[in-house]
Formats: sequence, C-alpha cells, structure tokens
Amino acid sequence: MVATVGKLIGWIGMKRLLAGAAASGMLALSSCTVVGNVTQLDDDYYRLIRRESPDSLVAALQAKKDFYVQQRADTLLLTPPSGAALLTYRYRLQPNQRVVLLRRRLDVDVFTIPFKMRPSQGSVPVQLNTNFNAAIYLGRRLDFYALRTKRSTPFGATPHVRATGIGYGAFVGVGSTVVNPDVTRQRATIADYEGLVVHGGLAAIYDARAFNIGVAVGADQLLGPDGPHWVYRRKPWFGVLFGLDLN
Repeated sequence: MVATVGKLIGWIGMKRLLAGAAASGMLALSSCTVVGNVTQLDDDYYRLIRRESPDSLVAALQAKKDFYVQQRADTLLLTPPSGAALLTYRYRLQPNQRVVLLRRRLDVDVFTIPFKMRPSQGSVPVQLNTNFNAAIYLGRRLDFYALRTKRSTPFGATPHVRATGIGYGAFVGVGSTVVNPDVTRQRATIADYEGLVVHGGLAAIYDARAFNIGVAVGADQLLGPDGPHWVYRRKPWFGVLFGLDLN
C-alpha cells in the first residue's frame, strides 16, 4: 500500500513537472514570435532602400538616399539632410505595401565564445575546445526596418515595424586552453595545466533583439614559456559568439 501511494505521488509530481516544462516551452515559443518586432522607430538618419508602393510621393523619393526619419503613429516624416531643400515628406504607412529603411552605426559588444573548433595539426586530430573565452567586438552594424500597417485591433490598423540587425567587425579577447605534452611537441614545462591565451579575429553577427549571436574565425597566442612550442600558435580556429548589445 505504501509503495502504491509512493508511486502515485511520484507520478503526480512527474506530471506536474512535464506540465511546467510544456508551459515554459510554449512561453519560449511565443516569445520567439515577437523577436524582431519593435513598436516605435527611433528618430534618426535612415537610408530608403526599398519601396513597395504606387504612391506618387514615395515614388518621388530617391532610393539609396539618407533622410532624417520620424515616426508619428502610422505616418513617417522624411526630411532630407541639411544642404538640400528643407522639405519634409509625409508618408502614411499602408497595410500591404512595405517601406524598408536602413540605419548604419558603430557597434560595440562583449561576447563569450562557447566553443572553438581547431583543425588538426600534425598528429593532433581536430579539437573542439569548450574552455572559457571572452572578447570585445567592434564593428559596423546594419539595421533593416520594414514598415507597414497591420490590422490587429477592432479600431483599425496599427503600425508594424519588422527589424533585422546584422553586423561585421573584429574582436580581441582572452581565454584559456588545456596545455599538455601532446599539444607542445612533448616540450610542456608542466604535465597538464590550463594556459592563458589572447585571441583576435573577424566575426559576423546577427541581432535577435534579446541577444546577439555570430560566427567567428580567429587565432590564439598562448602566453608563457610553452607558447613557442604550442601547435595551435597563431593557427586559425572557427567558433560561435554569444553576447549582449552594449549600445
């Protein structure tokens, strides 16, 4: 009888755990559906790169030209840069016709590198290193905004802004790596230890709004007396970046 009750309690606990996990999964899934959407466009300089509209005003705007853009509910105010005729265009967003704007800016991020894939070196096979690695990234960021209206309330259409951010640049940082005779041509001063490395390279990132993720290619330099004998000294590796936007 006690055993039966124990099994019943365990089954109920497991059922609650699975229900909680399912609810968490649904919450995460629902969160993913809003990644990339913003409610309001920042006042700034943007480049008009695409216009899907027969509207004569939008057709008159030159593509690949910068404008100072302000969003007022479902209307965009587009002002040419100083030096041009000071004329502000007013364009009302349409439900099935997108206007795409591009904003460019400098990007500074702090990233972790969860793993590095190192190609084989001599008798050492391909390695997947998961040691601690951190980096500071500096590069160019490109944010694309697709604007239109969307009928989401009984009172009429509301502005819908879809944002996509990508970037490219360089990074430098520090990390750790396992050092032993196998990776130092049998010349390691200590049999097995965690060595300090400095690294640098190039990266391409994607902004998922909640976080940034990217791919990187770089090279390491092991610090200390075993550095000159390290088989991965200044050899390329490939990895993934993960971090938060500091801007």
